[in-house]
Amino acid sequence: MTTGIVKDPLYLEHVCGDYHPENPARLTHIYAMLPSIDSAGISYIEPRPASHEELSRIHDPAYIESIAATRGKHVPLDPDTGASPRTYEAALLAAGGCLSLADSIMAEDATNGFALVRPPGHHAERARPMGFCIFNNIAVAARYLQAEKGLGRILIADFDLHHGNGTQGSFYSDPSVLYFSTHQYPYYPGTGWYEETGAGDGKGYTVNVPMGYGMNDDDYVFVFQEVLVPIADLYRPDMILVSAGFDIYHDDPLGGMSVTESGFSELTRIVLDLAARWCNSRALFALEGGYDPEGLARSVKAVITMMKGSPEFTYERKRDPCRAVVGLVKDVRKELTRYWGNF
Repeated sequence: MTTGIVKDPLYLEHVCGDYHPENPARLTHIYAMLPSIDSAGISYIEPRPASHEELSRIHDPAYIESIAATRGKHVPLDPDTGASPRTYEAALLAAGGCLSLADSIMAEDATNGFALVRPPGHHAERARPMGFCIFNNIAVAARYLQAEKGLGRILIADFDLHHGNGTQGSFYSDPSVLYFSTHQYPYYPGTGWYEETGAGDGKGYTVNVPMGYGMNDDDYVFVFQEVLVPIADLYRPDMILVSAGFDIYHDDPLGGMSVTESGFSELTRIVLDLAARWCNSRALFALEGGYDPEGLARSVKAVITMMKGSPEFTYERKRDPCRAVVGLVKDVRKELTRYWGNF
């Protein structure tokens, strides 16, 4: 088993501004951590830039050109998101890094992998940057796998603190992509209530689990086991993509959750078990949020060591899931029974 890792110094050249939480230190800490992982079973994959054609499966061509026009400049894009002179290049390489990793997994050069890229992507909409995101890396990868690799059903699991509004919007009417999200609610960007389940032919293929403040490892594991696993077993994906946001970490300055390194390890194990069951172990993780650089690096280490079969952090259940999350899961499952039956 080989775990592919995408990294590149160009990802450090995207700078949103002084004191911005989405800054290069996030990756410098992760990259400095990587040598502490046993290199056996690790393959470093060189990323390539995504083409405008590949991006246009998700983004409006005029929007792509507007981002290209920022090259060499400092440009504010929205109240939270800015471009620096090399942001356009870094954003092409962030999306393209996911495609390079997808190629490696599909060619069976890697069993699974983690794209350690920035800028992140899951808030980016068809024609709008948002929430630190420029291009929607994971959505671009999903469409690429369908268009270029012939895959039919893609499962995207998103455990970032914030709801992936851009990813949801990309596939809201499309049953060929099942989008599952856990996120703090109410919180930015304000979307992701459990009654948002899709539209048209896509009804039932958006699964939102809007979680209250302070949820911990046991609560997240419960949600994954009681919602993600049974629906994924019914859906039978051809590949699993993960928007891996670590701002649910217990010390994250933007977050309000209490997940530990052991929790991330267990969530990864659940995803990998699903991938082994349904899609020849094909699982691709892409970095989203996470703003405590030291905690982010440890949490990424927890994921990678689980992916390569030598977990450094072990999950042990400490308590039953809290009453609020048990009630939430009941509501989510009730909402989804009209599409999935009693699961």
